[in-house]
Amino acid sequence: MIHDNVILSYTVDLQNEQIVIHTRDQSSLKEVDIVLKEVSCHHFEHQLKGSIVLAMTVSNISSFIAGNIEILQNGKNHGWPTAYETLDELEQKLTESGYKYFNLYSSYGMNGWIVAKDLEVVKKGEEE
Repeated sequence: MIHDNVILSYTVDLQNEQIVIHTRDQSSLKEVDIVLKEVSCHHFEHQLKGSIVLAMTVSNISSFIAGNIEILQNGKNHGWPTAYETLDELEQKLTESGYKYFNLYSSYGMNGWIVAKDLEVVKKGEEE
């Protein structure tokens, strides 16, 4: 439902722990939002006009830890993504709290990851 969608914009709502990636389905020209809920942390790269979504995948928190050791070490003394002593403790905290590791892959442009509890794809005009 989001493959080959063009990213129009994204909103990071820190207060409500939510990220919304606004996209357009190029075949139907309808807008589709990728809504990530109860976000702990995120990291995006290569944001540019015309970015195209390849896929959004979900992995476990151990994959998040293993793939981001350097960025976690750099953020640890700033309380990011949360207070913790060891990476094992961080993994346990995030896993027990129900977090998942979402990866945004692109065929062009913006890519990255989000640690959140839930993801919902919402076609505009079909919201409840």
